[in-house]
Amino acid sequence: MRIPTPLRERGIDRAVAWSIPMTTRFRGLTERDGILLRGPEGWAEFSPFWDYDPVESAAWLRAALADATQPRPAAVRSEIPVNVTVPVVAPALAARIARVGGASTAKVKVADPGSDLDQDAERLAAVREALGPGARIRIDANAAWTLEEALAALPVLERAAGGLEYAEQPCASIEDLAALRRALDVPIAADESVRRAEDPLRVARAEAADVLVMKVQPLGGVSRCLELADQAGLPVVVSSALESSVGLSAGLALAAALPELPHACGLATAALLTGDVVDRPLHASAGMIAAQRPVPTEELLERYAAPAQLAERWEIRLQECAAQL
Repeated sequence: MRIPTPLRERGIDRAVAWSIPMTTRFRGLTERDGILLRGPEGWAEFSPFWDYDPVESAAWLRAALADATQPRPAAVRSEIPVNVTVPVVAPALAARIARVGGASTAKVKVADPGSDLDQDAERLAAVREALGPGARIRIDANAAWTLEEALAALPVLERAAGGLEYAEQPCASIEDLAALRRALDVPIAADESVRRAEDPLRVARAEAADVLVMKVQPLGGVSRCLELADQAGLPVVVSSALESSVGLSAGLALAAALPELPHACGLATAALLTGDVVDRPLHASAGMIAAQRPVPTEELLERYAAPAQLAERWEIRLQECAAQL
């Protein structure tokens, strides 16, 4: 793959497109793909979702470029507590997934077009039964509800779950999040209102969230996330963008460097991929993942190399995003 001049000038000497099927449909995806970039500090990942245009995707490229060419910040912890992520699946499968990796926190997807409120409640009840009364359960609606729908749904889902740690992005607008937070006792976490906002800190200033969800790539890199977290003054949950283990390791670096980490992080998503580009994927054990920087192998890069047409699309996309730097 041709490397754009701005990247080559910064020390990027290799770019490889990859594609890996998902274990189950997640966020409308059945496979995940992206580019791995190699620089002086090691391999990094550039994998914006396809609904991001070149301008928005440029932040993802800045993150990958920084990770491949600059040292990661000093860590204050060596292991990161993580949650298990439960997709929109039947209750029995949800219960099985919830037990994978030994996590004591589960994030359960809700408000999907293929699932109604009763089915969401049944899924939550199954996860609670699987994990027990001491577990933490959070839900993620991906901004699917109106304010009125959220006001109706959250009490139902909180009862079904036996208590919610928080509700992640129940509504799209910051104004609706703030109104919901004032109306209900369920803590609110902001995700899309942070990573897809021109001003990621507006949600904090509006007192519209109790927790900020940060994803390294869309926010422009580990150092940028640390700056935003310091300015926001709210607890942070580091989450993945469904990356390979190369990309997940940047999230682990952020979680390892945060001064405080009161919540489990959403970084155990390698389990949602049927394969990986490293020999030992970053899977959870006893609810923890060690902060580390795995290296992809040539065998796995070849096995999961993107098909020619997809690789060409990524090469064009890389050129377009590099032009935005």
